[in-house]
Amino acid sequence: MQDNRPELYEEVKLYRHAREREKYDNMADLYALINTLQNLEKAYIWDCITPQEYTAACSKFLVQYKVAFKQVQSDEFPTVDAFVKKFRLDCPAALERIKEDRPITIKDDKGNTSKCIADIVSLFITIMDKLRLKIKSKDELHFELKDLVDTMHRLSLIPEDFEAKAKVETWLSTLNAMQASDELADSQVRQFLFDLESAYAAFNKLLHSG
Repeated sequence: MQDNRPELYEEVKLYRHAREREKYDNMADLYALINTLQNLEKAYIWDCITPQEYTAACSKFLVQYKVAFKQVQSDEFPTVDAFVKKFRLDCPAALERIKEDRPITIKDDKGNTSKCIADIVSLFITIMDKLRLKIKSKDELHFELKDLVDTMHRLSLIPEDFEAKAKVETWLSTLNAMQASDELADSQVRQFLFDLESAYAAFNKLLHSG
């Protein structure tokens, strides 16, 4: 007769404490991002999305990849190739994109439209991430915000009366009126983030309709 041993029926956990759980969560995030990037490359190759949509999405995933890989990088995974090999990921197109660190459209784009789109996406994400991290002084936000406004002005497919651009310009005016060491109030940070998220969504909608 088999002994009644409750420990044999305990759930086997992949992790033993919070740090290990975070490690596995970070690896899962990186794995998902690389897979998504691979599928995006395939979608573009098969003309399932427009060059503008592809450029915006690819730029976003490349920014997110850099953050995700930093969380995983270690002696075990010194490079993304080591990570891919360990988990047997079949993702040659994603690896090529990661190594070039730019959407494929930029390589062939003579009018710089794709580069502008990529820069705008990257700047939106960078500023929103800073605000989420409670970074709120003028000298830490002004450079990227001015760059974002300038790049949006250079992108010809954005209409002059584009409301999202006006929202971003309003916040640049707010920062211009501040001293370098001045900080936004918490309520301003919250509204700034909301306006940027809305503007970013509107920008993506514009690309999808184009």
